[in-house]
Amino acid sequence: MPSPDLDGPLLDDLAGAVLDEVRRQAGTDAAATVRAERSTLALTRFADSAIHQNVADEQVTVHLQLTVDGGRTATAATTRSRTEAVADLVAATLAAARLRPRDPSWPGLGEPAPLTSAGSPDEATAAASPADRAAGVAAFVAATGGLSAAGFVQTAALSTVLADTAGRHLYGATTSAICDGIARLSGADGVARSMSARLADLDCAALGARAAAKARAGVDAVPVEPGAYPVVLEPAAVADLVGGLVSGQFNGKAVVDGTSGLRLGDQQFDQAVTLADDPSAGVGLPFDTEGTPTARTELVRDGVPVGLTTDRRTAAALDRTPSGHASDVSATWGPVAGDPALSPGSGGSVADLVGGLERGLLVSDLWYTRVVEARRSVWTGLTRNGVWLVEDGQVVAPVSTLRFTQSYLEALAPGAVVVGSEVDPQPYRLMGPMGYNRVAVPAVRLAAWNITGNAAG
Repeated sequence: MPSPDLDGPLLDDLAGAVLDEVRRQAGTDAAATVRAERSTLALTRFADSAIHQNVADEQVTVHLQLTVDGGRTATAATTRSRTEAVADLVAATLAAARLRPRDPSWPGLGEPAPLTSAGSPDEATAAASPADRAAGVAAFVAATGGLSAAGFVQTAALSTVLADTAGRHLYGATTSAICDGIARLSGADGVARSMSARLADLDCAALGARAAAKARAGVDAVPVEPGAYPVVLEPAAVADLVGGLVSGQFNGKAVVDGTSGLRLGDQQFDQAVTLADDPSAGVGLPFDTEGTPTARTELVRDGVPVGLTTDRRTAAALDRTPSGHASDVSATWGPVAGDPALSPGSGGSVADLVGGLERGLLVSDLWYTRVVEARRSVWTGLTRNGVWLVEDGQVVAPVSTLRFTQSYLEALAPGAVVVGSEVDPQPYRLMGPMGYNRVAVPAVRLAAWNITGNAAG
């Protein structure tokens, strides 16, 4: 796997060739942004406690956004990088742009601005071998103590050069690593996962031990009655809650479209809630797909919503400064936080949070979640990989898979939240260029969570 530091000159040449071809075909009045990217993704997957798949993919992709006639814009991408392919990419994008209606709200290209970061690539992670990932698998499996285990260890790297006709020329790189596994015993599953910019940061043995402990504690689960229960959500479940909020509430397009229920400047959340997007501490690039530098974006401060994620278009509509959250899909889905981080609180460990429950539920993970009502951020979904009934601060019985329907906004209302002290970075799919985003969250205790029924596991 090539070093990120060696990719820059190669991608520079490719980006420069595209801009030269734009000038030749479209003229000097055309506005164009080109990104040349080298991405690598390697995956070692295991099932029944044995590796059954080891795959790697590497490709160079060229993305072009081209605007002519002051607002006719088209985008295209190709994984072909020969000279004739560059000419074909420009020709096809130009033909599409000339067929588009003129967009009166086209925000134009941004101005050159200094980057706040150089990215966070780790050479060892970029160069990780199948044996390196297999060592992580072996550690996870050994730590389960003989339980059946399944999951994956993944490494990824991304190097990007962005150049445009406004004179910007930027380079950034990043890496990521994930260990995600399940241990199973008599139909009970326990899960543990973590994500970092560095493979060396992942303790796959600790994750395997945690997953096995959950599986052993989840045998012979029983149903519970529907109703509102106080809950402790472990980090994997909190990642879904935070993911739902950053995609549907703090997303500038949702605000423009009127589907966000945020009340900026109001005490909408509990004072324990402080949320930000922080690419420099995660796995993000130092600039977005429009070339806007990325930096820490504060979203909630002590329970008060104070910020949004925007690209150039939504920032113009909201009379704000772009926050650096444009992506290849932000025109459709909006600009979404890529490295959200919920600040730790004073609640201590998961055990400490459970100790504060008189009667409630401990929830490991959420899945198959879908939004029901956008403005209230009402979501429905299922629990998985372990739920337990808690009485007098003690786990007393495993509970079967549950259906919930809950407003994520209302779950974090004032007086309803205790935030744990231990941050556990989770892999979660938002709008990241490497498949997964890093969502850094602690466990939380919530005053009420609406259980609407039991479901098959």
